[in-house]
Amino acid sequence: MIPLFYARLLRSWAVLKRLTTDVPFGVLLSGGLDSSLVAAVACRYLAKSEAARQWGSQLHTFCVGLEGSPDLKAAREVADYLGTHHHKFHFTVHEGIDALEEVIYHIETYDVTTVRASTPMFLMSRKIKSLGVKMVLSGEGSDEIFGGYLYFHKAPNKEEFHQETCQNIKALHLCDCLRANKSTSAWGVEARVPFLDKEFIKTAMDIKLPPPPPPPLQFYTQFKYCNKADLGRIENWVLCKAFDDDQKPYLLKHNLHRQKGRFSDGVGYSWIDGLKDHANKQVTDSMLMNASFVYPENTPTTKEGYYYRTIFEKYFPKNAARSTVPGGPSVACSTAKAVEWDAEWSKNPDPSGRASLGVHAAAYEESKNVKTGSLVSDSPQKLVKGVAEKVAAVV
Repeated sequence: MIPLFYARLLRSWAVLKRLTTDVPFGVLLSGGLDSSLVAAVACRYLAKSEAARQWGSQLHTFCVGLEGSPDLKAAREVADYLGTHHHKFHFTVHEGIDALEEVIYHIETYDVTTVRASTPMFLMSRKIKSLGVKMVLSGEGSDEIFGGYLYFHKAPNKEEFHQETCQNIKALHLCDCLRANKSTSAWGVEARVPFLDKEFIKTAMDIKLPPPPPPPLQFYTQFKYCNKADLGRIENWVLCKAFDDDQKPYLLKHNLHRQKGRFSDGVGYSWIDGLKDHANKQVTDSMLMNASFVYPENTPTTKEGYYYRTIFEKYFPKNAARSTVPGGPSVACSTAKAVEWDAEWSKNPDPSGRASLGVHAAAYEESKNVKTGSLVSDSPQKLVKGVAEKVAAVV
């Protein structure tokens, strides 16, 4: 067994290594667990680093969102707690739509969730560069390593959970890392990702528990397995537990246990809704019906996907280019295999986290199979309390 404090130590070291820089820098802070921990560790050790002597010991953090978005509120709260110099940037749905062609040109993909998330990041990177900042730390990789996406709660067993994390890590260069790298580099900003430190990945993918205790608290040997109904764990449970330090807290409890949300959701739910509305005006029913004739490879199944594909083909018309983009059904950024974990998901295969019916606090609709009073259907506050009680009883 690898102790949790060792995971915390390696995580901190991964951040420290990336603070070696000779240019102005900061942290992308959405207020979610991943980016908040990057900021918390950076703040804790920045004063003793070489970078602090050159650029100052107060960390700069950056967040983007629509007016009143969940991320802007959560990021401000984390920044105030950590004492960072926080910069929040607003954008409108109209500004995002205007930037779509430029975004797709730079990120070189028509993948729906990547386009959705890259656009706010692209707009934020432009403003970050205007401040003279040339390097940022970002939280990509954590959800793939630890099964932090909401759909992981429906994993039927620890083996499929683990296989899904492996597939997600292997595809990072096609999705989240592609977004983080190209959305920032389009404006000359370098993004560094501490969670993808090789030593940290090696350690995190080997975390296990000793044999489980007897019923009723039946725990699986896979430490990261987070099925709520069986274990009472929230997503990214390993990170939450590793950095849950009552003596010297890294974050406030409710920030540490904030429910996972896709970046494209966190910037404001009306962002995705606005994109869909715009695509509906650009793509007719007839166009979508004949999509298989126009785009026989990776045929778009939604008007939004069709719209992004037309922009992509405008700049990258070759077969070699379009074949680099992953396809197939997905819910909340899952692989096609994971869609089979819940029959309800096949009815709404959307990459938004809100498609995680029965799990996301703001899901598109409630699953008819969710029983009232279960951990899945409870409020986030009640869920966190229930998780804490189960964890305290076992660990």
